[in-house]
Amino acid sequence: MARAIVFHRHGGPEVLQIEEIDIPGPGFGEVRIRVKALGLNRAETLIRAGTYIETPTLPARLGLEASGVVDAVGAGVDGFSSGDAVSVIPPISMTTYPTHGEFAVLPANHVVKNPANLGWTEAAALWMPYLTAYGALVDLAQLQPGEPVVITAASSSVGISAIQIARKIGAVPVALTRTSAKRQGLLDAGAEYVIATTEEPLSQRLRQITGCENIRVVLDAVGGPMVGALSDAMSKGGILIEYGGLDPQPTPFPLLAALSKTLTLRGYLVHELIRDPNRLEHAKAFIVDGLASGTLVATIARTFAFDDIVEAYRYLESNSQFGKVVVTL
Repeated sequence: MARAIVFHRHGGPEVLQIEEIDIPGPGFGEVRIRVKALGLNRAETLIRAGTYIETPTLPARLGLEASGVVDAVGAGVDGFSSGDAVSVIPPISMTTYPTHGEFAVLPANHVVKNPANLGWTEAAALWMPYLTAYGALVDLAQLQPGEPVVITAASSSVGISAIQIARKIGAVPVALTRTSAKRQGLLDAGAEYVIATTEEPLSQRLRQITGCENIRVVLDAVGGPMVGALSDAMSKGGILIEYGGLDPQPTPFPLLAALSKTLTLRGYLVHELIRDPNRLEHAKAFIVDGLASGTLVATIARTFAFDDIVEAYRYLESNSQFGKVVVTL
């Protein structure tokens, strides 16, 4: 038996419970991991609330990221042995392969050996944010050196990862945040410019920074009415990539801007990168190279103990964090 996070009804963080469950063994092509740390994501808050792209059968488990030690290896798996320090590529289905527990079973192709200098906390904070940012900016938008890129929700783990990736390829990250409280932190994280969207006129500031309609790439986790201002500042043929919907207000379609500038407004899920073995290998190589060179460094907002999982999610959903929230075991 082992402890795992389970929820029996949809709701807020308070519905999460720690329960004893049977420890599953790895099946064919699978690896079992004794978990040392968990990375928290917005996706888990959505599945817990019943609003995720995946609908769980209750009671359900959850979790997309973890680091730990290989505990057992299933038949048909090469390249992993008991005792290997590893981390998890987010699974396509977190109900089939949940990570929030003392043990996690994953397909071997979703397990990566950790660089020797990487601790458990940092390893649990890597793959969802860096794969999301890489997939959107490099794989999809083909961001180029010298180009400005607008990054909303910039103090999130994906936002900071996007800033670092933009810097790594020589692009110019323009970070958007609600207030100026996180301005210096974003500049320290590598943003070239920071705009506080509740304190400054967004369209005007974007034009001051980048010139008139000179923004080809926008990475947006917010949605809502701000999409109109973002579209107005974009260049012809630009691409606005939506990977989240933090703003509960409706998101109007910017018809005139889309038509006059032939914009692409593109929904993005990291799954489309993860499902493609060739694209995923390119992404992994880029990220591992960045970790080795120090151009990519996981930013940890705060760590919590496993027993404090409810408080950890409350902190995540407070929007006060700067970087990744990690739970340790």
